[in-house]
Amino acid sequence: MKPVSDILNHLPPGARPITQDASGRLTVPDRPAVGYIEGDGTGPDIWRASRLILDAAVDKAYGGARRVEWLELMAGEKAYEATGQVLPEETLKNIADLKVAIKGPLTTPVGKGFRSVNVTLRRRLDLYACIRPVRWLIGVPSPVNHPEKVDMVVFRENTEDVYAGIEWPAGSPEAAAVVEFLNGRLGAGIAPGAAIGIKPMSEAGSKRLIRRALDFALAKGRRSVTLVHKGNIMKYTEGAFRDWGYQLAASEYAGRVVREGERPAPGQVVIQDRIADNMFQQALLRPQEYDVLATPNLNGDYLSDALAAQVGGLGMAPGANIGDSAAVFEATHGSAPKYAGMDKVNPSSVVLSGVMLLEHLGWTEAADLIPRALSRAIMGGRVTYDLARQIGGAMEVPCSAFAAQVVENL
Repeated sequence: MKPVSDILNHLPPGARPITQDASGRLTVPDRPAVGYIEGDGTGPDIWRASRLILDAAVDKAYGGARRVEWLELMAGEKAYEATGQVLPEETLKNIADLKVAIKGPLTTPVGKGFRSVNVTLRRRLDLYACIRPVRWLIGVPSPVNHPEKVDMVVFRENTEDVYAGIEWPAGSPEAAAVVEFLNGRLGAGIAPGAAIGIKPMSEAGSKRLIRRALDFALAKGRRSVTLVHKGNIMKYTEGAFRDWGYQLAASEYAGRVVREGERPAPGQVVIQDRIADNMFQQALLRPQEYDVLATPNLNGDYLSDALAAQVGGLGMAPGANIGDSAAVFEATHGSAPKYAGMDKVNPSSVVLSGVMLLEHLGWTEAADLIPRALSRAIMGGRVTYDLARQIGGAMEVPCSAFAAQVVENL
């Protein structure tokens, strides 16, 4: 399969594009064209299962009056085999044109080879908000005593910080030149021969992420937005992230957002901040006190995975990467190539990311059916291997069989 360069002129009969007005509001037809990327490794297995569930939920909710027209887009190993590129330019254009897409896991080599396709997608399409809702589903095994207390949504900045980082290896001429400049001109005192990394964080990039978190909290009736940072040490990057958040709240949200310590009126949201390492402790000891988290990139990376572990792990964790003009929903786990083609891996991460996609379309009736059906299937005790080894008396079933049970429980 070759990627299509102008996908809007190659829609299947009856499919219609999603459009967007100047304010960012989507207009979604009854048969919207939505892109999908199967993913590498186990991606094809979990996408087949996920699509079965998503399509069944839409059909159940709307009695056949609505359906998603899924259009395959190329990325990762499959794209490389077909085109010699892991992320063809046509795929980026197609996602921008379609406005909405979902993807399975894509493989990224560690320490060598091409840079992460996931990171490239986010940066090229300016998908600046990585959104990770973390909530426990009844029946899912957890390593903590009270996973039901966790109900947070992490808004992680997706284009700056380490994702825009520049590095030079230890002993390289480039690193030596930077060290010489920093030591000679600025008196930095860096050891000769050190590796060097730079992480940029901007006011505009930070504020637009925090703005999206505040808008979400206000729209969904959430209680608080917590700015998570390491500003006690990195005062002019992460400390600035905190300061910019408070400035934004004061300048654009007066009367709707109050600072911690003030008594909020009904409908108001509290903005507060926590040092990153303290927030990790709070997430374990007092998760019920936190609601929406807004974080720079690296803090959000660690924290969203740690929170996911409390409610069952990455296999149960959905995610979305959203910008002002496009959104890509994705599995939050890796491609697990050793299980490729074995019909074995839990599809729930992609399924729950599909729930976020349906909510993004405004199809909440279909979205609301799926988490309950997942819970009922898990409590039935016939589950994929990752859950079966944690649930006493459970029976391991293939990914496809688990998906069929979810459909039965819709």
